[in-house]
Amino acid sequence: MYFKKILIVNRGEIALRIIRGARELGIQSVALYSDADLNSLHVKYADESYHLSGTAAGETYLNIEKILEIARISGADAIHPGYGFLSERAHFIEAVERAGLVFIGPSSRSVEMMGSKTGARQIMQKHGVPFVPGTTEPVESIEEATAFASGIGYPVLIKASAGGGGKGMKKVYSSTEMEDAFFSAKREALSAFGDSAVYIEKFIENPKHIEVQILGDKHGNYVHVFERECSVQRRHQKIIEESPSSVMDQDTRRRITATAIQAAKACGYYNAGTIEFLMDENKNYYFLEMNTRLQVEHPVTEMISGLDLVKEQIKIAAGERLSFSQKDLKINGHAVECRVYAEDPDNNFLPSTGKITFHRLPTGPGVRVDEGIEAGSEVTVYYDPMLSKVIAHGATRETAIERMKMALSSYSITGVQTNISVLLWLLNNDSFLSGKYSINLIDKEFLPLVPGKWKDCLCEDLEDAAAAFAAILRERARNSANNVRINEVLDDNLWYKDE
Repeated sequence: MYFKKILIVNRGEIALRIIRGARELGIQSVALYSDADLNSLHVKYADESYHLSGTAAGETYLNIEKILEIARISGADAIHPGYGFLSERAHFIEAVERAGLVFIGPSSRSVEMMGSKTGARQIMQKHGVPFVPGTTEPVESIEEATAFASGIGYPVLIKASAGGGGKGMKKVYSSTEMEDAFFSAKREALSAFGDSAVYIEKFIENPKHIEVQILGDKHGNYVHVFERECSVQRRHQKIIEESPSSVMDQDTRRRITATAIQAAKACGYYNAGTIEFLMDENKNYYFLEMNTRLQVEHPVTEMISGLDLVKEQIKIAAGERLSFSQKDLKINGHAVECRVYAEDPDNNFLPSTGKITFHRLPTGPGVRVDEGIEAGSEVTVYYDPMLSKVIAHGATRETAIERMKMALSSYSITGVQTNISVLLWLLNNDSFLSGKYSINLIDKEFLPLVPGKWKDCLCEDLEDAAAAFAAILRERARNSANNVRINEVLDDNLWYKDE
């Protein structure tokens, strides 16, 4: 027996995706909306909707007290967090359970265990899961940082212990760069996550970003749903994902998926989760982190496996056993996903805001669109600027890519700038087409084509990017009767978050 009513603590395309999955199971959905989302698509599709007064995420989609009160009023018996916002907050899961509701996701214990990057590395070390050489405890001083980096050899990465998405991450090539990078990373980590702790790991040259989708039920059954290639990234944020990886041989797939399940078992995990790895040019792979939630790129896994991961999440949360075993799962063809953002490629990819005046979805064989907008939708500064995800499936990788090109070429969005032209450039890039690209594809092959004044900001420096965005917001605030609250916007909206 499933739930009668699910409260969705999210917005945009992922809220709409969950509504559709719940409806197929005969479950009613309850949507939330802020002042900025009054006319959003997910609100129109839900069976019920409730207002969260305000615009900034901190007073709306992150307001636990308000959310639980709405759950009580609406009569919801379960909560689905989607991704982002409260999806990986252990204290939220505990609050949901104290309220007598079911959280559609993992246990708070698993989330807490994997929430700290250094803590996760310690757990992986204990269970024999390979990870990138580096510290398993936060580095407390510049002297300690310099000594450790010298010991494993430069270049190294300084990374925030409490977060991801490139925030609090600095690449260091020599001891002379260490002091500035160390303190800059700590400041950025404190600002982004409320925790200044950082750790150090060896920087792997030209790696691939490979992740494995896992499912586990509350009865100790586990399966993997193969791997995804997520190496096309800008500012540590994924742009194009595909499944399976074009460089994966059967032996490596067998080993990396077994390692992923081993990692999930190490933290007693259940529900849908993703184990992320870096893979070097010799196909050695290293644990990077665990995402204890549904991923943005889950559709490519659905397309090649035939599973509906949202419905599987709901079934697992309701206490059901997995209805299939590993031998039942097969790879069917190839799938590619492109994330369509409201951002201006000609202006440092800064978010583009405004009203969508026209929206024509692409169609065609094997094409799926998970959209969060329609004509008339408002794109604001308050939330992540992703508009939709276009997914293309084919019998071969080449077919999937060609279908994606045709889909993007026919996708029409007016009223805001989008990154569709950049996506098409990437899909025609020789390195991408060969499948031999790394996470440095954009830095090495796209940035040289960008006007020089934007290059420094595009590559690594999130602080510069955030400063540029803040300047635009301040200018708008000075000219706005509503006087946008800049600090709340920058603190709460994850416009360059890790997904």
